[in-house]
Amino acid sequence: MIAEPPAQVLTTFGLTAHPPIAMDGSGLGGWRVGEVVLTMVPDRARAAWSATVRENLYVEGMRIARPIRATDGRYVVSGWRADTYVAGSPEPRHDEVVAVADRLHEALAKLERPRFLLQPPAPPFTDVDVFVAADRAAWEEHPMRSARAAGIAPPESEDGRQSVAVLSTLAGLRRPVELPSQVIHGDLFGTVLFAGAAAPAITDIVPYWRPASYGAAVTVVDALAWGGADEELIERWTDHPDWPQMLLRATMFRLAVHALHPRSTAGALPGLLRVVDQVRLLV
Repeated sequence: MIAEPPAQVLTTFGLTAHPPIAMDGSGLGGWRVGEVVLTMVPDRARAAWSATVRENLYVEGMRIARPIRATDGRYVVSGWRADTYVAGSPEPRHDEVVAVADRLHEALAKLERPRFLLQPPAPPFTDVDVFVAADRAAWEEHPMRSARAAGIAPPESEDGRQSVAVLSTLAGLRRPVELPSQVIHGDLFGTVLFAGAAAPAITDIVPYWRPASYGAAVTVVDALAWGGADEELIERWTDHPDWPQMLLRATMFRLAVHALHPRSTAGALPGLLRVVDQVRLLV
């Protein structure tokens, strides 16, 4: 079970009227306290940035969890953030999630690049560092260079080494992309919440600095690899700019995550390899 928020955190956020209730079954973790959700954050800078953006963000046809400030004005207290509770749970409504990506990225297009996205992975490596290295592997001239330069250990498992081999092969299929980069949400699959006919909801923004269509492509790759999406999902969104190249890079990103993340399991690779076969037919 996820660690319960300490009393000091509850007090600082002014959440002492209700007992914390674990949200283990939600798929997103955290603790519900009345109409507020407390969540441990993997990176304070990213959590504070997300809170600042979500505080006043408006996206038509979307519900957005708003941050709750602590009594002293902070967004993050002892590694915890607080947000308004939004009803719903992840559902395999894949086309709707891609549509969410498009609307959200249009709203985020004018944001400046957060400074923390310029920082390379650095020890002691956290999940954030692994995802930063994996993202760069999909775009840098020599895949995995950032991971090696940072000293992230190469995969020792057979499936991890296979991921690197396939990623290296896919790198040879990349072509120049001249799309502008912007802030995108790079982890929408499984985090968009649905509640019947209500508008879809998001509780966080996981930022990357890439073309908007890449964010949609990551969502499609995830849905195909692990969400049971039909193969026509790719075809239904071909109007996205440089779609084959975005799907190619999104697949490389997920292969790199699989290779680098210490909690990756061999069972996740077959789904990714099915996506590889589909993407190869497009590029």
